[in-house]
Amino acid sequence: MHYQNEVVMRAFRLYAELARSGVVEREGLQQYLADDGVRGLVDQFAREVDCLTLTAGDQLFLIPLVRLSPFHVSNEYLKRTYMRGQAVNADLYLMYVAIIVFVGAFYNSYLSMEPTRDFIRVEDWLLLVQERIDGLKEHDPEELREYEKQFSYNWTAIIEKWDAMDDIKETAKRQSGNTISRFSFMDTVKRLLLAEKLAEEVGENELAMTEKTRIIVQRYFMELQYNRGILQFLYQFEEDRQAHFTQEEERTGAIHSQD
Repeated sequence: MHYQNEVVMRAFRLYAELARSGVVEREGLQQYLADDGVRGLVDQFAREVDCLTLTAGDQLFLIPLVRLSPFHVSNEYLKRTYMRGQAVNADLYLMYVAIIVFVGAFYNSYLSMEPTRDFIRVEDWLLLVQERIDGLKEHDPEELREYEKQFSYNWTAIIEKWDAMDDIKETAKRQSGNTISRFSFMDTVKRLLLAEKLAEEVGENELAMTEKTRIIVQRYFMELQYNRGILQFLYQFEEDRQAHFTQEEERTGAIHSQD
């Protein structure tokens, strides 16, 4: 398709802004939406670098789809920007789990496509992470090592990292250097979510998902090709318990109906 030079330049300026900051504000979004040619070119530029464009509210975002995308956030960047100097890969894996649990808290553990709550307190989020860690511990150690190969997540290191943190105080036991408390760790993850516009603070220690996050979750995050089955793995024990609870309720109801 042949595009006029003006259309190409407008599209390139929008893409350049997306590439630089990851987001375009209202005026740029209006240009993107108003012109099919501009929109098509910007989307094409994004695909060339393994990204997609996503509109949320009054903003246009550039979202990397694969790890090899030049816009993918690297582990080293996360360590350098959000974590303490002695952070290791286990800290990052635990951070990823905390983010997955944060999203799961709004979607009834991924059993629904629409959010089931408006916000979550950081304390409640921490307790949900504890539940997931406890769920990981229910696996046989040998089985857990097999899952580590399957998902490229060191689940054993995640458990050990969480257990080494103190519940409340900063007087955590030492493990390869100073270890922070669980509340401090959750605050670190919170800062990342706020900085990346994946969450917004709606009250003291109360977090809500942004529209950007809701759209990403609904369109991509629940698809197996993107989460690689990690969601099912983390929540399978809860789903089994819920299924068992439902069966027990049905059995009890049947007994009462016979009476």
